[in-house]
Amino acid sequence: MSDFKQSIQWFPGHMAKTKRQIKEILPIIDAVAEVVDARIPQSSRNPDLKEIIGNKPHIILLNKCDMADADITKEWIAHYKQNGTTAIPIDCKSGKGIPLFKDTVKTVLADKLESFKQKGMVGKPLRVMVVGIPNVGKSSFINKIAGKTRAKAENRPGVTRGNQWFTIDKQLELLDTPGVLWPKFEDQTVGEHLAFTGAVKDRILDTELLAMRLIEILSQNYPDYLEKRYGELDFSLDSYDLLCLIGKKRGMVIRGGETDTERAANMLLEEYRNQKIGNITLERVDEYA
Repeated sequence: MSDFKQSIQWFPGHMAKTKRQIKEILPIIDAVAEVVDARIPQSSRNPDLKEIIGNKPHIILLNKCDMADADITKEWIAHYKQNGTTAIPIDCKSGKGIPLFKDTVKTVLADKLESFKQKGMVGKPLRVMVVGIPNVGKSSFINKIAGKTRAKAENRPGVTRGNQWFTIDKQLELLDTPGVLWPKFEDQTVGEHLAFTGAVKDRILDTELLAMRLIEILSQNYPDYLEKRYGELDFSLDSYDLLCLIGKKRGMVIRGGETDTERAANMLLEEYRNQKIGNITLERVDEYA
């Protein structure tokens, strides 16, 4: 497990610095908005965040909801609500759900707004800190809600630097998180799920093993999606043989009639990430509740 964590660059020192930065700014923050990947709601979170933010009001933004299983997203939202946290599905590319954010903040912070009113501070803006692990869409969310590209957004981890405030309107200001919150990788499943979605690079794991693990999950939860995409499959086969079968169906055969499993693995992962297999959520509430 130590080799696994090292290969995906788990930096305890960096996390310690990030925690300090967040705790220093928290006294002037009214709420925390956490962006997660709707396809992997658990693995795309930093488990230390709850301890870091304490009792601050907390909103979860389930990004990339258009790529996830809508029914399971609803289950996650109900689960969070049951545990006292408001969650809304969003998609930063299409803008879906983004307009709900401002009203959600006002609802979650209704007591704070009333306090402002009682103190004669009507018009004082609410301040919300936006957090999220690398590549989950944090800066893209800020860009979308701000209406112009003012937060740096790139498809690689760790591009946001320093404290960046964004005035959304007279009633709302957003703070882009100082530093980067990394997930923890004690559980290899977390790393695998992040690799499935492309949040961490493929080279950290054997591509064929990664594709085999994805096949195991899809065979169990979305067998009809696999057959719709690749034709009739024999789910009594193990994941390696299923990978070979899928590769053969796509003509990925090398000399001797063997399947080019590396090519088949890359194809499967790419088609999952591009939503060609379907709207898929890899983590279900009952597995983590």
